[in-house]
Amino acid sequence: MHDSTPPLPSPESAPVVLEARELTKRFPGVLANDRISLQLHKGEVLGLLGENGAGKSTLMNMIYGLYQPDEGEILINGKPAIIHSPNDAIQRGVGMVHQHFQLVPVLTVTDNVMLGEETTRGRLFLNRGSARKRILEIAEQYGLDVDPDALVQDLPVGVQQRVEIIKALYRKADILILDEPTAVLTPQEAEGLFGIMRTLIERGASIIFISHKLKEVLEICDRVQVLRLGKVVGEAAPENSTEESLAEMMVGREVVLSVDKTPAKPGEPVLTVRQLVANDDRNLRAVDHINLEVRAGEILGIAGVQGNGQTELVEVITGLRAPVSGSIFIDGKDVTNTPPRHITEAGIGHVPEDRQKNGMVAPFPVKDNLILQTYYLKPFSAGILRAEDDIVENAEQLVKQYDVRTPNVFTPIAKLSGGNQQKVIVAREFSRPLKLLIAAQPTRGLDVGSIEYIHKQIVSMRDSGAGVLLVSAELDEILSLSDRVAVMYAGKIIGILPIELADRNTVGLLMAGVVPESLKQQLKVEN
Repeated sequence: MHDSTPPLPSPESAPVVLEARELTKRFPGVLANDRISLQLHKGEVLGLLGENGAGKSTLMNMIYGLYQPDEGEILINGKPAIIHSPNDAIQRGVGMVHQHFQLVPVLTVTDNVMLGEETTRGRLFLNRGSARKRILEIAEQYGLDVDPDALVQDLPVGVQQRVEIIKALYRKADILILDEPTAVLTPQEAEGLFGIMRTLIERGASIIFISHKLKEVLEICDRVQVLRLGKVVGEAAPENSTEESLAEMMVGREVVLSVDKTPAKPGEPVLTVRQLVANDDRNLRAVDHINLEVRAGEILGIAGVQGNGQTELVEVITGLRAPVSGSIFIDGKDVTNTPPRHITEAGIGHVPEDRQKNGMVAPFPVKDNLILQTYYLKPFSAGILRAEDDIVENAEQLVKQYDVRTPNVFTPIAKLSGGNQQKVIVAREFSRPLKLLIAAQPTRGLDVGSIEYIHKQIVSMRDSGAGVLLVSAELDEILSLSDRVAVMYAGKIIGILPIELADRNTVGLLMAGVVPESLKQQLKVEN
């Protein structure tokens, strides 16, 4: 906040705009929320922390009317509020930006934003012009760069997140629930969101901020409440807290936040990409003559602002997208245009960026999602019959090993929290013998304890001799895990750095397309 801005009253002394009293919610086999109480003050950012499956999203979904509490009550501005639906919540000034986008891919940004809040001319005709104008005003006011005429399915995930934020602002929400809003944002985009949040607060809004990113919670929140196993286990003031203290409160034990790894011992290339060219879904150039190598026993991190071709690069390598030209070699064998199953059988693991689209089959139970790559192989297949006992045994082992919070392995994966869905995918991919792991946003939406575990597994995979191609919008993750860092900008590899030269400032400049003068001689710049 600038010095010229008059100081806001202390949030703790401001009126309570939202209160949950003893909220309880049960699902079959799970007590998701156990007598949870919280208060949100006017002009406050309240951080809500907890492990995957701790009950955060369930609590917010009750406040937003998506679930009905079994016990307890909700008060808005001091008055009991019966919230049967999101429309009831919206009418009371409560808006929610969901972890998984609530957007219709085939509709435009304008149609998505006005859906359920339609502006009409007369009684029959939608007034898209008026809605479009309001969207542009909101976008300009809060620095949200969105084309109101674009189809949502053509937008990168970071831009889709902005559409969700605009939806809430369009409905004039003054109590805003942000459920993992930065999970799909780059550090720069996250800073932009924080600017938006500060502006909202200055204008009298109140925000519940759910995040696993402890650094962000300490930066933006006025107060933090922690859930564990469906209960409130503590409250903290950010000014008196550290990432380590919050992590310990969340998980119930000390968490090592730094990645402990020895220097890499790279071997022969397991992945070689030569002059690779590919287009995106709009037939625009997304991957522009890329060359790179991943060697056995090393982690090559790919950094870049979302939407610079990382998604398409991974899709081409894994057989999900056809290249325009160029070649891909695995262990020296040309696998260009090879179907995904053959890529898998060549010893390639893939944690996809969009878990719901490419990583799981939502109606299938957890046990079947854990064998999507291997269901036709022994021990899971006995000819034309499934070996059900082996499938269940495999699932129970992996659920325990990867701490997947699920009532049982027969539960549809769609009913799990986003973080636990991610754990299922990671468990499936990491449990196979791999030559190469391609991990795109592997810890997106995961809590600190799970991130700690998965980082250890990635390093362990490297140390066992596999090559790892890590694509992450989390710059800290790239810098802490990688042995070399490649930076993508406008579809090209603008530079490849040894980790010794890859500090936040240098990589940040490269992500913006700027090659520092001091590095031009040392840096390997691709044409």
